[in-house]
Amino acid sequence: MTKNNAYDNNSISSLKGADRVRKRPAVIFGSDGLEGCEHSFFEILSNSIDESREGHGDRIEIVRFRDGSIQVEDYGRGIPLDYNDKEGRYNWELVYCELYAGGKYNNNSGENYEFSLGLNGLGACATQYASEYFDVQVFRDGQKFSLHFEKGENIGGLHKEPIRTKRTGTIQKWKPDRDVFTEISIPLESFLQMIKRQAVVNSGVTFHFVDETTKGDYTFFYPEGILGYVTELDEEKGMSKPFLFEGAGKGKDRDDKPEYKVRSQIAFSFNNEINIIEYYHNSSYLEHGGAPDKAVRNALTAEIDRQIRLRDKYKAGESKVTFQDIADSLILVASSFSTQTSYENQTKKAISNRFVQEFMSDLIRQKMEIWFIENKPDADKVIEQLLINKRSRENAEKTRLNVKKKLMGTIDINNRVKKFVDCRTKEVNKRELYIVEGDSALGSCKMGRDAEFQAIMPVRGKILNCLKSDYDVIFKNDIIVDLIKVLGCGVEIKTKHNKDLSSFDAEMLRWNKIIICTDADVDGYQIRTLILAMLYRLTPTLIDIGKVFIAESPLFEITYRNKKSEETYFAYTEKEKSEILTRVPPDSCTIQRSKGLGENEPEMMWLTTMNPATRRLIRVMPSDVTETADTFDLLLGDNLAGRKAHIEQNGHLYLDLLDIG
Repeated sequence: MTKNNAYDNNSISSLKGADRVRKRPAVIFGSDGLEGCEHSFFEILSNSIDESREGHGDRIEIVRFRDGSIQVEDYGRGIPLDYNDKEGRYNWELVYCELYAGGKYNNNSGENYEFSLGLNGLGACATQYASEYFDVQVFRDGQKFSLHFEKGENIGGLHKEPIRTKRTGTIQKWKPDRDVFTEISIPLESFLQMIKRQAVVNSGVTFHFVDETTKGDYTFFYPEGILGYVTELDEEKGMSKPFLFEGAGKGKDRDDKPEYKVRSQIAFSFNNEINIIEYYHNSSYLEHGGAPDKAVRNALTAEIDRQIRLRDKYKAGESKVTFQDIADSLILVASSFSTQTSYENQTKKAISNRFVQEFMSDLIRQKMEIWFIENKPDADKVIEQLLINKRSRENAEKTRLNVKKKLMGTIDINNRVKKFVDCRTKEVNKRELYIVEGDSALGSCKMGRDAEFQAIMPVRGKILNCLKSDYDVIFKNDIIVDLIKVLGCGVEIKTKHNKDLSSFDAEMLRWNKIIICTDADVDGYQIRTLILAMLYRLTPTLIDIGKVFIAESPLFEITYRNKKSEETYFAYTEKEKSEILTRVPPDSCTIQRSKGLGENEPEMMWLTTMNPATRRLIRVMPSDVTETADTFDLLLGDNLAGRKAHIEQNGHLYLDLLDIG
């Protein structure tokens, strides 16, 4: 049987009308999911913003209704919808039914819109095509114009009626279509983020957002624009006061290309607690940056490097500062505008204009040179901090390389790690590692284990407190390095200045379970806490994914004897001991406080602590990382008063750990 797969002249077809968007929304909106739906809202909002930036209306109203429909209202000139003699068609058809049609193609000549978000003539038409319904009301020329669309098709044409007010502007209400987008429920946070960003880069325009689904009412207004935003982010904690500089110019991307206008504002503050960098062009948030990002990185790094050299602050042979060292202590918002813009695509997440990059680079170098001269006390503090950032990064990189060197070549860990006892199976999903307290426990656990899948790693005494130690100190500790070698997954180095220097790989973990097994006394509890602190500091992911366990060992061994037999019960708490004694006659029992692990018989170790069928394991799964960190700090840190208060309030919970003999 053969298929008729003819590929001939009749095989080529084209999408027409609304299908150009409805069947391929990702081409216009970048996605057919939630991101695309959010961008369709931004396209309509952008048109109102362009009107306000041109001086027509200083307020934009946005409503999200309970049914998921959205409305954007402005007080601009109103979109021209009537008959267009030049095109021989109604403008409403061009705006809402024709891709690549609009009033912003001649912005370089200053005809209508000089610095515009909407350049391609796609947004209004594409959003209309992608909507379940789309309603338009325009007020201009003493008339109210109305349109209604359903699934990309106009219903009823253009309606006009005279009005007596001087009101001008546009109201657009629509509901994103589930037939087009896989998800249309835009989160409240996305609305707030998009609207706030536009308020930041459009100073003097008030954005009012009402969310009927949550009954929220929000107003965003930044009279100082990006400087006000940086001041808000800085929280008066910066090493320098928020500062703004700006400039304007003309240039070309290439000699044979037309000249266009550029203007740019950059607001910044150096802050050692907060670091945020954001780029905007023609008020569109540039998630991927492009030309402005390259300008800031190159020009700022070059000028700061020059300032460090002028102050002779580099040590002999020291490498120069990098942008990451600067960014760790920088709040910066750059807002640029140009009359010609080369976006990477319709979603406007990056621009590639060569002249924009050149202009902003020159502007940054010139203005930052002046800033360093006029703000010398702040500038000196900033230079010192950036050098600290640089040297911290370099030290962390050295630490990472040293750790990697120490942990390399650990395939034959039996010979490289003292007293480690491996198991036979190589199947990771079966292997268990018991971290036990001391050499004596090693002996009883080694004899009591199932050697097929259970390995033993002893630790000698109380290990280093990893929460209070620097990485250099931690990785000079043989016990900790040996433990990391045995785990096999590397370490996670996480500090402010070194976010990407981890050697950790969870896939390299050699164990299905990591089981901490210590004596049931105060010393054992502290050793257990120190081991947990080490794992929390160096391999927190192992805790997050549920690989770390605590093996409970019994507090009491209760032996019941009668004429016929002898039975042994194990109690892990005082309460369990009392419950057992209600079932057997106390006068026929011997109650013995459990010995340390090293004194237990191998049979007892297997029965109470190592046999998967009878042992008790507690999975360590912190529900709140911050709470866990605070607890470790309280138990192991420098807060002596806090630790004392904790013991006074919660000491009764640990009475079972005390030798009450």
